[in-house]
Amino acid sequence: MRPITRHKNPLGDISVLYVAVMARAIRAEGEDPADLLGRFGLNEQALGTPEARISIPRFMRMGQAAIALTGNPALGLTMGQLSRPVDAGIAGLAAQSAPTAGAAIDTLIRYALLTSRNSRGVPWTADRGREAHFYSIKPYNVFNFFVVDSVLAAWTRFLRVITGQEEVIERVTIEYPSRNMADLFEQWFACPVRFGAEGNSLRLAPGVADAVSLQAQPAMFEQLSADCQQDLARIRAGWSTGDRVKDLLPALMQGDTPTLATIAERLGMAPWTLQRLLAEENTGFRELVDETRKELAMEYIRETRASLSEIAWLLGFANPAAFHKAWRRWFATSPGEHRKQYLAEQNDKGLR
Repeated sequence: MRPITRHKNPLGDISVLYVAVMARAIRAEGEDPADLLGRFGLNEQALGTPEARISIPRFMRMGQAAIALTGNPALGLTMGQLSRPVDAGIAGLAAQSAPTAGAAIDTLIRYALLTSRNSRGVPWTADRGREAHFYSIKPYNVFNFFVVDSVLAAWTRFLRVITGQEEVIERVTIEYPSRNMADLFEQWFACPVRFGAEGNSLRLAPGVADAVSLQAQPAMFEQLSADCQQDLARIRAGWSTGDRVKDLLPALMQGDTPTLATIAERLGMAPWTLQRLLAEENTGFRELVDETRKELAMEYIRETRASLSEIAWLLGFANPAAFHKAWRRWFATSPGEHRKQYLAEQNDKGLR
C-alpha cells in the first residue's frame, strides 16, 4: 500500500468529516448550508469523502461564515452537540468500543492525526485519561474561537454518549477570554468553565474515566485500534527526515528560533545524526527553518488577522523588522502590501 504523503498545509489541515458536522449544525439552526459550502468549493458529495482535507485556516473561515449565517456565536457548541463518534472517522469507532471512558477518550485523541493536524502540536491526555488537552492556532480572533468550542464540546458529547451520563466533566479551561457567554458555556458543559486559561482542556468528573463504556466491544476495540495504528504508521512512513523536522518546528518557533539540538532530541537522535540524514536529503537545518517560516508567514498573512508584530513572534523572529526583511527576501514586497492585495482579491470573489 502506498504511504500517505505529508500534509501540504503549514498551519495544519482537517478532514471534511468535520465540515459535515458544521453543515449539520447550520441546518439545526434553520439555515441551508449549500451556498456557504459552494463559496468554499465544496458540496454534499465532497463531504462524503473521508480522505479529503481542507486547511485549518479555511475551516476557520468557514466557521465564521457559518456563525454569520446562523447568527449563533456559540455554533461550536451546537456542532459538539450534534457530533457522533463516527464523525471522528475510524478513531471514533475504535474509541467508542474501548472498555472504559478513560480508555475511549485516550484512544480518540491518540489517533487524532488520522483526521486532523494542528501545527501547534497534537492533543493529548493526562492523569490516566482524566484530562484531555487541545492546542489551537494563535493568536485568537473571530475566526478560531469556534474551533476550540467545537472540539471541547465534541469530546464532551462523546463521553456523554458512551457513558449515558450528562455530568461527565468536572472542569473546562479555555485559552481565549470570555466573550460574555460564560453562563451559556457552564450550562452546556454542566461544570465550571475558566476562560483566559493557559490551555484548552477538559477534566473528567470523578469516576468517569473508570466508567464502563456502554458501547464497549473488546474484539472490535482490538481490531480497530490495530487499524488506527497501521494508518498512523502509514502517515509517518510517508515523511522524510526533513518533513519530520518541519512538523516539529512551528510549535517551537513562538518567540524563539529552535536549535538543531532541540529538534534532534525531540526526534530521539543525536544532532550529528540529524545533520547527516538531512544532508542525505540534500537539505540542512537552517534551510528547513527558513522554508517553514516562509510557508507559515504566507498562511498567517493570508488566513489570519494576526498583526505583523504577532506574526514575527509566532515565527521566532527577534523583532518585526527582521520579519519584514525576510518577507522582502522571499517575495520582493512587504507583508502589509501582500495582505491588502490578497484581501481585496478575496473580497472580489466573495470569500471574505
